[in-house]
Amino acid sequence: MSTAQATSPGSNATLSGAAAAWGALLSMNFGAGLAKQLFPVIGAYGITSLRITLAAVILCLVIRPWQRTGHGQFRPALLGYGAVLGLMNLFFYQAIARIPIGIAIGIEVIGPLAVVVAGSRSRRDFLWLAAAGAGLLLLLPIRAGNDLDPVGVAFACAAAACWAGYILFGKRVSGTLGRDAVAWGMVIAATITLPFGLATAGLQLFTPWALAVGMGIAILSSVLPYTLEMAALRRLPAHVFGILLSASPAVGALVGYAVLGERLTAVQGFAIFCIIFAACGSALSASGSRPPDAP
Repeated sequence: MSTAQATSPGSNATLSGAAAAWGALLSMNFGAGLAKQLFPVIGAYGITSLRITLAAVILCLVIRPWQRTGHGQFRPALLGYGAVLGLMNLFFYQAIARIPIGIAIGIEVIGPLAVVVAGSRSRRDFLWLAAAGAGLLLLLPIRAGNDLDPVGVAFACAAAACWAGYILFGKRVSGTLGRDAVAWGMVIAATITLPFGLATAGLQLFTPWALAVGMGIAILSSVLPYTLEMAALRRLPAHVFGILLSASPAVGALVGYAVLGERLTAVQGFAIFCIIFAACGSALSASGSRPPDAP
C-alpha cells in the first residue's frame, strides 16, 4: 500500500486541525508573554485596551458586520457578550501582571469547567470539578510558603467568572450572528477597555511605537488564534478540540518560562496538572454523554 493510500483524508483533517489548535494556543500565549514584557512601558490597562481596540478594527475591516442587518433582537445578548469579553481581558492582564501566566490561565480555565458541570447530570463531572477545586486550593495564597499575590489570584478568578459568562452569552449569539458576533463583541469590548488605557497611559497609546507593538499583540493574541481556532473546529470534534485546549495552562507555563523566566514550584506545577486533568476529563465526559446524532 502506498503512503498516499495509507493516509486517509480524515486523518489529514485531524492532523491539520490539531496543528491549528496548537498553533492557536502558542500564538495566544506568546502574545500574552510579549504583552507582559511591555507592562512597565504603558501598563497592563494600556496594553489591554490597545490590543482589543486594534483587534476590533482588524475584525471589522475583514468581516464588515455592518453590511448585515437583523441583529436588533440579539442586542442585549450581544452587549453582554462584548462586556464579558472586555472585562475578561482586563482581569486576565491584571492577573498576569502579578502572577505567572501559567497559573493565571490554570485558574481561568475553571470558568468553562464550571459551565460544563452546571449543565451536567453526570456525577463524574463533579469529580472533575473537585479535581479542579483541589488544584485551585493549592494555588490560593492560604498556605504557608505560598507567595502568590492574592490580588493577582483574585483577578484570575474574576477572569474565570467572565470566561463562563463569555461562553453563555456566546452560545446565544454565535449560532445566529456567526462571525458578526465576534466583530461586534470586540467593538463593545473596546469601548469598555479603551477608557482604562487612556486613563493610565494617555496619549502614549497613540505613539507609532505603541501602535506597532499593539498591532503585533492584537494579531498574536486575538486575530491569529481566532482564525486558527475556527480552522480547528471545522476539522475536529468539539470534545477533541476541548481536550487540546485543556493544555493551555501548561503551554502558558512553558511560554512564561521561556519568554519571561517564570519558574513554578513543584506544588504549583501539580496544581496546574490537576486543573488540566479536570478540563480534559470533562471534555471526555461531554463527548460520552452527547447523543449520537449531535454535531
